[in-house]
Amino acid sequence: MRSARFEVANLSDTGQKRPHNEDSAVTDASIGLAIVADGMGGYKAGEVASAIAAQMILDEVASAVREGLDETGKTRSGPSHAALVLRDAVHHANSEVYRTAQEVPQCQGMGTTVVVVLYQERTVSIAHVGDSRVYRLRGDEFEQVTRDHSLIQELIDRGFFTPEEAAENTPRNLVTRALGIELDVEVDVQELEARPGEIYLLCSDGLNDMVDDEEIHLTLSKYSANLAEAASELVRLANDKGGKDNISVVLVRALAAAPQSPGILAKLNGLFKKGS
Repeated sequence: MRSARFEVANLSDTGQKRPHNEDSAVTDASIGLAIVADGMGGYKAGEVASAIAAQMILDEVASAVREGLDETGKTRSGPSHAALVLRDAVHHANSEVYRTAQEVPQCQGMGTTVVVVLYQERTVSIAHVGDSRVYRLRGDEFEQVTRDHSLIQELIDRGFFTPEEAAENTPRNLVTRALGIELDVEVDVQELEARPGEIYLLCSDGLNDMVDDEEIHLTLSKYSANLAEAASELVRLANDKGGKDNISVVLVRALAAAPQSPGILAKLNGLFKKGS
């Protein structure tokens, strides 16, 4: 999928062990928006939770972008308008998943993780809840830019285990935050500098539980010229290593910076030149 500014690849797979896919991965390449949600719950309830969250966030953020986001609204003490829109959309999705879980017997106890990425002219805004991840490949530098809301991560942060020890001794799928579990949820938001050519990877834990970060890095670098091929190869690797969970991979690359409106100094310079 490609637009004037973005190249996007979106691939979601059931994996080798699960009877159905409870992940939801949605994108809007025209505005640089990507969402991955990993549902949990009873029979098919997880897929209901993730679908509600992904669709609500997509609709709300896309509507806000059409109305116009003020990227210059960021202050030293707070996030930009775009980041606030993402945060509010995730909060609203949490309320709807929670309401549905309370009112529909088949959906009791359902929930979902979510990660959202939105490009603006100069920034990438990110919101997330749970252990689905966002990675960034910038040149040769590959890093995880979200922090898991999981029991493993809490034990590492508190110094009880190293990352290697925690992976061996702690169940990997115990999240400490998710949408739909409580009436309110804390949403992590951050903003990073946007650079043309860099690649953002959003994924459910069905990828990173099966494929370590170094192999993800090598694979993404190898297939970086074609994001669809890169996504297919990452899913294949996860399945070849067991495919114990659903696997969702979304890749987004900004092809060029959006044209910026001329600043006041440029306008004044133009006036002076005309008058000379």
